[in-house]
Amino acid sequence: MTVGNILAVALGGAVGSVARYLVSKYAGDMAGGSFPWGTFAVNVAGCLLIGVLTGAFASGHVPPLVRLLLVTGFCGGFTTFSTFANESLMLMKTTDAIYTLLYIGASVAAGLIAAYAGLKAVVLFCY
Repeated sequence: MTVGNILAVALGGAVGSVARYLVSKYAGDMAGGSFPWGTFAVNVAGCLLIGVLTGAFASGHVPPLVRLLLVTGFCGGFTTFSTFANESLMLMKTTDAIYTLLYIGASVAAGLIAAYAGLKAVVLFCY
């Protein structure tokens, strides 16, 4: 662990957090309603991005510092699974169980599919 590594993660995390706020706010405002569309959109986009980055970095040609900046920092700041968990709990308290389970299931399934698609897209188009 070096100061450079810590700064790369901090910078990536700061930018990722701002991007999360902007994307979440925009998606939530566009969709409206009580379903947390903003968090859903950010989680799926973050899963897609981490899949793309993982695929792109698989060659080993990318410096570790760049991986720390983009994967650990940016994606760590951008994805919102802590918010996802909190909103799931709030949905459990305020809506019926089916609605809550639909949100949780759709978020996890779409995230896994997006990460896989991102990884395969890089492999398909770059190797």
